[in-house]
Amino acid sequence: PPGHGFRVVRRRMRPSGCGERGDSVISLPNDIDPHRLIEDFLLDCAHGIDDDKLEEWPDAFTEDAIYQIIPRESYEQGLPLGILYCEGKGMMIDRINALRTANIYEPHTHCHILGRTRITETGDGAFAGRTNFNVIRTKQDGTMEIYAAGKYVDEIVIEDGRPLLRDRRVVIESHRIDILMVVPL
Repeated sequence: PPGHGFRVVRRRMRPSGCGERGDSVISLPNDIDPHRLIEDFLLDCAHGIDDDKLEEWPDAFTEDAIYQIIPRESYEQGLPLGILYCEGKGMMIDRINALRTANIYEPHTHCHILGRTRITETGDGAFAGRTNFNVIRTKQDGTMEIYAAGKYVDEIVIEDGRPLLRDRRVVIESHRIDILMVVPL
């Protein structure tokens, strides 16, 4: 309860099935820095992809989250068309199931190199984050290359003391991806 080693954080939630957001109040222990909590969470998200724990990837999102990979030019011009778009956790789960059972691609691994995340409170209890990244891909023959470079533009909420992505835009520097993109960035 507030006043007993906890601080109140207000956030706005999207009720299921509609675009409006209602107020919700959550509490975090006073000794937990939400910025550090979010930074660790974002690192864990990247490490999970690198460690091929893809079935856990959708758990980092709210039920109605947006995940989009979009070229920088389109993002800056406000154009909606991207390389990949998932609306809701269900689409993300389907994507991973397809990757595991239906897609045919050359096996490879990813290694994320992340810059320090800039986190700001948005005033509605949510947080905005921006993290620059490089993803190095290693193919079966040992060849390594920069697969993608760009920035994560995130909207993060804290539910039950745990950060979740409500919106992740993966803004990549190039519109070219030289192999079927199967693994999330």
